[in-house]
Amino acid sequence: MSGQNLFSRLAPFIQEYMYRKKWDALREAQVEACRVLFDTSHHLLIASGTASGKTEAAFFPALTELYNRPSGSVGILYIGPLKALINDQFERITELLREGEVPVWHWHGDVSQGEKTKLMQRPCGVLQITPESLEGLLMNRPNAIPALFHDLRYIMIDEVHAFMGADRGIQVLSQLTRLERMASCSPRRIGLSATLSDYDTAARWLGAGTPQSVEVVSPHGGRKLKLSVEHFSFPDARNEREAKHLELAKQNYHNFIYDHTHRKKALVFTNSRSDAELTTLEMRRIAAKREERDVFHVHHGSISAMLREETEAALRSGPGPAVAAATVTLELGIDLGELERVIQLGAPYSCSSFVQRLGRSGRRGDQASEMMFLVAEEEDEEAQLPARMPWTLLRAIAVIELYVRERWVEPLDLRKKPVGVLYHQTMSTLKSIGEAEPADLARAVLTLPAFRGIEPDEYKLLLQYLLQTDHVQQTEEGTLIIGLGGEKVVNNFRFYAVFKDDEEHVVYDGSEEIGSITTVPPPGYCFTLAGKLWKVEEVDNKHKAVYVKSSRGKVDTLWLGAGGDVHTRVMQKMRQVLEEKTLYPYLAPGAVNRLERSRRLARESGLLRSTVIPAGGDAVFILPWGGSKQFRTLERLLKHNLKEPMGLRQVVPMEPYYMVVAGRTRAEELLAAIQAELSAIPDAESLLDAAEAPYLGKYDEFVPPDLVRRAFAVDGLDVKGLAEVLAKQTES
Repeated sequence: MSGQNLFSRLAPFIQEYMYRKKWDALREAQVEACRVLFDTSHHLLIASGTASGKTEAAFFPALTELYNRPSGSVGILYIGPLKALINDQFERITELLREGEVPVWHWHGDVSQGEKTKLMQRPCGVLQITPESLEGLLMNRPNAIPALFHDLRYIMIDEVHAFMGADRGIQVLSQLTRLERMASCSPRRIGLSATLSDYDTAARWLGAGTPQSVEVVSPHGGRKLKLSVEHFSFPDARNEREAKHLELAKQNYHNFIYDHTHRKKALVFTNSRSDAELTTLEMRRIAAKREERDVFHVHHGSISAMLREETEAALRSGPGPAVAAATVTLELGIDLGELERVIQLGAPYSCSSFVQRLGRSGRRGDQASEMMFLVAEEEDEEAQLPARMPWTLLRAIAVIELYVRERWVEPLDLRKKPVGVLYHQTMSTLKSIGEAEPADLARAVLTLPAFRGIEPDEYKLLLQYLLQTDHVQQTEEGTLIIGLGGEKVVNNFRFYAVFKDDEEHVVYDGSEEIGSITTVPPPGYCFTLAGKLWKVEEVDNKHKAVYVKSSRGKVDTLWLGAGGDVHTRVMQKMRQVLEEKTLYPYLAPGAVNRLERSRRLARESGLLRSTVIPAGGDAVFILPWGGSKQFRTLERLLKHNLKEPMGLRQVVPMEPYYMVVAGRTRAEELLAAIQAELSAIPDAESLLDAAEAPYLGKYDEFVPPDLVRRAFAVDGLDVKGLAEVLAKQTES
């Protein structure tokens, strides 16, 4: 059916909206979405680039149905990963619905109780919510669920890639099934994502637990790209002279960032909150020194909601230049208007992250998506051989090549035994129904789609353990209720979330909330937050509050942060970049020079000749060129299985790139031993000590150790993948 015919089927207020926006035609994603939602009963997955009209593609046909046939309850439930994204969509949809008489509500921690009460009294229209707030509804207001959702037509999940493969995605899938059962409704599901390549897995995930099939809409409109990668080498400060060189190199680096942003609307992505803070602080120092305007902001999860919203407003609609240093919080689909430049400090850990960040620019018309990578790395000519490789530069090139040349994005890695979320959903379900027969509780939980990999015997083991630890109690009638130990966990607001959130102290300047920190310094110490320096005046541990005043002192990092996981394909591409002589047109002179020197060093040293190479003395280097999961598997194999037989004294991992192993062994012998051990291992669980149970998730601590071990072996390690990676290295 043509776009014109579909346009005529849309609700009049949507047609009016398109006229107001001066849209002369529906986009490809919107035409296809209308076809699926108007003419089939299928679920829908819209996988198309940022700013391709995905949100409208989902809402136009769904709202048309609500307009033509008003729902007797909430008609559309929109689930978003971030409060900021919900607020952004709330504003966009409110404009769209101005004349449609379809109410739109949002529900999360920052929404007033009065607003929530109004919805409960008259459930209708569109409800936008986070998974955590939905968990709270299902747990604490089960009796309200039928009235709220009995006539629910659509469930939209925005940024599906942010959920799938993570505990939060398991939580969302569980919530959807529980909601459908509690409200006796069968809504269609619509998933939205800009960064998918594995459509089959994503479609299976979206439709899990339902009979309908999932149609994928994936327009292939090519975007123009403008990419550049520059490299900055920081010398190792071994003496006073080199310390001065290092200081000068850092000044040049920060001046470069400043010069390329301060007159623009620009976004500077970092891989950690600490880097975002320090970059903003340096930019402000340069502005003060040059006596120029301070147009710099910082945006991450530990900044207060008010300051984050100020940053978003400055980028979206502020009159002049505005620059924000940000983490993943601005990676997801908040519309920031016409950004002139996106800069990535370092390299993303994944192609998925790269695509998402790339999509922040070139959102209007036929503008190119523009992204500049600025890679700063220490360079020490006297360091050990692998430490002299520019790993971050190699990762930047690998991620660009994989996506731009091959359109490859990491496939989804769905967990087989998510035991921590199994505990969470067991306790949430029990809280919701009050009490349950053991068999009924087992049936309710094990039939949730994400727990198909859990055996009934394993669930029985969990329930027995919860009874022993008083998280669950058995009544005289034999039914189960939440025990005293469980009450402490379940009644804490942190229980709604399944992702790890370090307990944070809120930071106040007088009565104004600035943000929060996980590591609390004593009074008199200085730290940076919201891109400014603060001195601690008082710490109130009881109320988890830190009172500060503005300062000019030294800087400390106050968050515990770790890098992301890297996929095997990215590591293999990095090896290829190092091995080949390909020239990349987007590399600036400093990056070309650094890559050429590393290629020469790799050739001359034999770095790529074998997985295990001599390092001098009784040490060897191991470069598996595998992903983070395979790297961790190899580390365990060495420490657990081969340390004693091979006489290994020390195993030092530099994840995920290389290991330094010391002991009385030759390179060839160690490689042969690793391969022999891999072929003889019965399963990954044999890489764990008998008393060892490493946690993969927030609630693993409440699960019997035997189950945690089993889950870690299945979901945390990859013996088969490691064997394949090493075999590939040997062949080449």
